[in-house]
Amino acid sequence: MNMANLILQLKNYRLTTAEIIYHLPDHPALLQSYVWQEYDLAPHFPELSRFLDFWSRELEGKLHSVKVGAKTLITPEEIRMSSSEFLLH
Repeated sequence: MNMANLILQLKNYRLTTAEIIYHLPDHPALLQSYVWQEYDLAPHFPELSRFLDFWSRELEGKLHSVKVGAKTLITPEEIRMSSSEFLLH
């Protein structure tokens, strides 16, 4: 985990997964699935909203549905400073 992800989690960002179902451009009767995953703020999900706006504006596959799941991985009360350090060779 890099430091940027840890900082986001401490700011109440959650690992968010969205399953995006969309119509194939050449065969609109067929549906395709795409999985998107990023840190985002629930319940408004601004990162996901930006991605879906981009999708609607730039990509040809018309959106059918979006299922969203979000999980808090680290909460501030789970972080505490260590009082000692041990080095092993």
